[in-house]
Amino acid sequence: MENLNDVVFENYINGQWQPSSNGRTQPNLNPADQRDVVGHFPVSTADDAQKAVAAAQAAFAAWRATPISARARILDKAAAYLDANVERIAEGLTREEGKTLAQSKMEVTRSAQTLRFYAVEGQTYTGETFPQDDAQQLVYTQREPLGVVSVIAPWNFPISIPARKIAPALITGNTVVFKPSSDTPLTGYYLCEAFAQAGIPAGVLNLVHGRAGEVGPVLVTSPEVRAISFTGSTRAGEDICRQARMSTRTQMELGGKNPLIVMEDADLDLAVKLVIQGGFSLSGQACTGTSRVLVQRDVKAEFTRKLLEKVAALSVGNGLTENPDLGPIATRGQLDSILKYVEIGKQEATHLCGGERLTQGDFAHGFYMTPAIFTDVTQAMRIAREEIFGPVIALLEFETYEQALAMANDTEYGLSAAIVTRSADYAHRFTSDIEAGTVKVNRTTTGNLMNAPFGGLKQSSTSTFRESGRGGLEFYTQIKTVYRGI
Repeated sequence: MENLNDVVFENYINGQWQPSSNGRTQPNLNPADQRDVVGHFPVSTADDAQKAVAAAQAAFAAWRATPISARARILDKAAAYLDANVERIAEGLTREEGKTLAQSKMEVTRSAQTLRFYAVEGQTYTGETFPQDDAQQLVYTQREPLGVVSVIAPWNFPISIPARKIAPALITGNTVVFKPSSDTPLTGYYLCEAFAQAGIPAGVLNLVHGRAGEVGPVLVTSPEVRAISFTGSTRAGEDICRQARMSTRTQMELGGKNPLIVMEDADLDLAVKLVIQGGFSLSGQACTGTSRVLVQRDVKAEFTRKLLEKVAALSVGNGLTENPDLGPIATRGQLDSILKYVEIGKQEATHLCGGERLTQGDFAHGFYMTPAIFTDVTQAMRIAREEIFGPVIALLEFETYEQALAMANDTEYGLSAAIVTRSADYAHRFTSDIEAGTVKVNRTTTGNLMNAPFGGLKQSSTSTFRESGRGGLEFYTQIKTVYRGI
């Protein structure tokens, strides 16, 4: 394991690695073992953020004029760097975020694939020509970059989410200021390191570490910033939208309270597998994670029995040294919040299992808990309505498909939803009836393809521009309509 205890990392501004203007740093601690220091990172100031924005603005004209094939080569080289260093980067990701090493390796590999996807797809993203009656006139649209883009990323997927934001921004000719989460700064550093090693010109991609309250306002309100791509809580997204200028484009991917419906004709073993995968993989720390399971009355008892049997066999441990089903919770604050919801659930519903903090032995040095399940949950309960973002599942009962659908849609969120059924009719109706941006049939609520659009409805998104896929390029470009006499 790489010794990072005394390593001081820096911001990346205008092509140079440099400390924050105040010289302050803070340690990055492993959530699996708080005795493990995963480097020291800048506590940047508003001046640092403004310097990064200015560098991006100064680099924009030249980067916009750079041939797209040259931009694509840089994305390809950065992808190759990620692939060549997957072991080192994945180890760092697991040490600072907590997910298993296998999951971290998959995330790094997926991020490299994302860069390659946009290196190719971005070269085919063009405007249109329009037929009209004047033979001496040509009418067409051309897509142009916006300018400086702020990318503000979360801690739960600290390389794959930034990659799917930064890659389409760069290939379309924008310059970027990237602020990774303060809880996962090392992975953000590694991503920028890949681009630096790939030879990206100075100022085109800038990295600013620090607290959102200090550097965030500059990245959101600066007149040079033409677009903001943010993934995080709905509350934080609403704050950003209120602060942003009217001329600044926003892309918000926010919270979720994602339902999975188990119909009476479902394969119950499959349903249990999907619930565990969607609700407890990544320790429940995914915006698309399964948090509400709606089960038809006739099969609820059998489904619950099977679910409890499987959950009892799940292991909790250090994702770096073991191969557990659940790693630690990413931060102390997040653990405290989840445990608070467990106590709320015990007052509201019937507690079936889990929700205990683990403190014996090596667990005492990390943020570990057992996965929790509640039953006899109703729509009015807080554990059925509020995003918990942890390994807590609420079981709700229904009688008819129509009732299940109404319950599933009765939420302010609309990110992801799934149904488990053998009925083609239910499957077809569900894909049309459910109010969610991502809909799954006999699949878990989590996961999305890099070449397919991703985003939510209602309070899960601004419902403007999607991420991922070809549609992910749209956010970073504006259309100019040209009328040209021949």
